[in-house]
Amino acid sequence: MWCRVCNIETTEKICSICGKETEDKEPKYEVHYCKNCQTPIIFEKSETLFGKCHLCNNKTDYLAKDIRPVFPEEKLLLSILLKRNHSDILQSNVWASNSRYYIDNETVSFSSNNFREVNAKEIKDALSQNQELVDRNSESYIIFQNQINLFVKANKKRLEFLKDEAISFVKHACKDYEQEQIVLSFSGGKDSTAAADVVIKALGNPTLTHIFGDTTLEFPQTYEYVNRYRDNHQLAEFRIAKNNEQDFHKVCEDIGPPARMMRWCCSMFKTGPITRIMNRKYGNKQILTFYGIRKVESTSRSKYSRISQNTENVKIQKQTVASPIFFWKDIDVWLYILGENVDFNDAYRLGYDRVGCWCCPNNNTRAQFLSRIYMSERAEKWRNFLIDFAKSIGKPDPEEYVDTEKWKARQGGNGLKSAGDVKLRFTACTSEEHAKIYQLVRPFDDSFLNLLIPFGIVSKELGRKLLHETVILEPKSKVPIITIQPFNQSGYEYAVKIKTQNVADHDDLQRMIGYQVKKYNACRKCLKCESVCKQGAISIIGDEYYINEDRCIHCKMCVNQKYLVGGCMMDKYLRTK
Repeated sequence: MWCRVCNIETTEKICSICGKETEDKEPKYEVHYCKNCQTPIIFEKSETLFGKCHLCNNKTDYLAKDIRPVFPEEKLLLSILLKRNHSDILQSNVWASNSRYYIDNETVSFSSNNFREVNAKEIKDALSQNQELVDRNSESYIIFQNQINLFVKANKKRLEFLKDEAISFVKHACKDYEQEQIVLSFSGGKDSTAAADVVIKALGNPTLTHIFGDTTLEFPQTYEYVNRYRDNHQLAEFRIAKNNEQDFHKVCEDIGPPARMMRWCCSMFKTGPITRIMNRKYGNKQILTFYGIRKVESTSRSKYSRISQNTENVKIQKQTVASPIFFWKDIDVWLYILGENVDFNDAYRLGYDRVGCWCCPNNNTRAQFLSRIYMSERAEKWRNFLIDFAKSIGKPDPEEYVDTEKWKARQGGNGLKSAGDVKLRFTACTSEEHAKIYQLVRPFDDSFLNLLIPFGIVSKELGRKLLHETVILEPKSKVPIITIQPFNQSGYEYAVKIKTQNVADHDDLQRMIGYQVKKYNACRKCLKCESVCKQGAISIIGDEYYINEDRCIHCKMCVNQKYLVGGCMMDKYLRTK
């Protein structure tokens, strides 16, 4: 048996976690094509043996596991790439899966090299010369709309199932929450757009809070769409989360550009600012956030629960995350958006299959090619930066390193001066047991003591005055467990001596203390720690990492390996081999 809500297998007919009825197995879907009607049909895999068109009842042929519509703007681009008559392609029924196109009964594929080698300027000029062919009131758009109307009609039952199931899920997820505690995470992409529309319809509430994370790296079309969305949803509370204290390009110069396994930008420019909005609005209340996360997007997301709380995949720990469109494929999302006449981001019309940060290392080669056409100045500036970065870390062929996308696989801080800040340097004290002398990159001050609040009550009064010693008391028993004092150590410009006492495991406590030393030395204000703290006790104020002792409950999540590998996200980004 299989629970659709929890995304788990079970032996019970009623899920013991959520209480919902389970199904015999997780249903699988694929896309067929009716040559007679010239439209895709979505089938459950068990039905495909007898897969007949829902309109004409003719036998259909397998097309793909998943597809997306190709809008007239991308059809024009396709005709230029294929050097074919524009009118022929614009009148054809065209769908795509990644870089494979289905043009009526023909299949055309492009390799990554095709997109790397093509002259983007020539393509851009050709598009400009033929722009009138794809205006919204052009014949090509009339033809396209007729094709979409037929697609929606042929998959009407699928659309009704998607709506009913998603709405039922939303109502189930909300049963323990007041609607004032419900948030819609809105990115401007198709998935969050569909998810937001489902939730609003399910709850019949147009005033729900939306939070848009402005990374400063959004597509121009995303900003246009966000403004349209706000105009069309004037009853909604719409908050924009933006990190105004950091500049993406300056951070890249310091710690290197983000890579697939090192996307520091997500914490710094999205999750962190969103956390700040939530802390200001909700305090320490637990909230329910609806996301447009889908299972098919990645292997890691396929393992998520449809409702998640207190798990590693929940980036902001004060929220429970629910995903109403978790099991939808790309074609399902488009069926919903086009079938329900939901406005969407125009970047998809140009051929982008995902809309996030335009220079994201997870973008494929085709997306980069599109950016060379539609954002040529930005794309050229970014390429030049990457080449300069490759030179600075000693790559023998910087242009090849960039153009073959090897920069996306970069890991750690090799070649970066800033990498030294995450190297924890200490010596054991020879005169006192369980004491270590840690090297600091700047003078010891009260901001260092503030980092030790998670361990207990910070008391300067109990320390030895001549040594400028501070004592940390265990919060419940009030027994001293840590002493700290500034220290002069040969070879260390700045240092601090930290001794542990009255604890069962000195090594474990010193390990967690080491995490805080690392933060003191290496903090780049990535804001990840703010997202980890459920109480909203951690914040970055100016250039300082600050823990509010009145809010801190000493749960030690901020020094827990589970949530911060290495104790600090900078350790992940700057560690060297």
